[in-house]
Amino acid sequence: QVQLVESGGGSVQAEGSLRLSCAGSGSRRFMAWFRQVPGKEREGVAHIDIVSGGTYVADSVKDRFTIFRDNAQNTVVLHMDSLKPEDTAMYYCAASEWVRDVLRQSEYAYWGQGTQVTVSS
Repeated sequence: QVQLVESGGGSVQAEGSLRLSCAGSGSRRFMAWFRQVPGKEREGVAHIDIVSGGTYVADSVKDRFTIFRDNAQNTVVLHMDSLKPEDTAMYYCAASEWVRDVLRQSEYAYWGQGTQVTVSS
């Protein structure tokens, strides 16, 4: 059983930064962050392979978002810079033992409850 808990969401002005953390009980190799706006499909944002350290970040946020593992805290972090109003969404942490399409939500078996990010202009 894997339980994921996100933290770090909040409200910020455009061009600001936020850091989201995902703490999980039970380890799974592949972790990712997704986001969802009401009425739209869940969008993959970033992925990390815990074993190899390899990462992948969606083109839409590539120069602004970073995903990494904080070994001291045993969390997966999504660091977001230069935030834009269009980044406003509920952000979810996800985990899976194996994925092929790293930003496809159906590949992930475990999900957190989400943390809200709101960016104002």
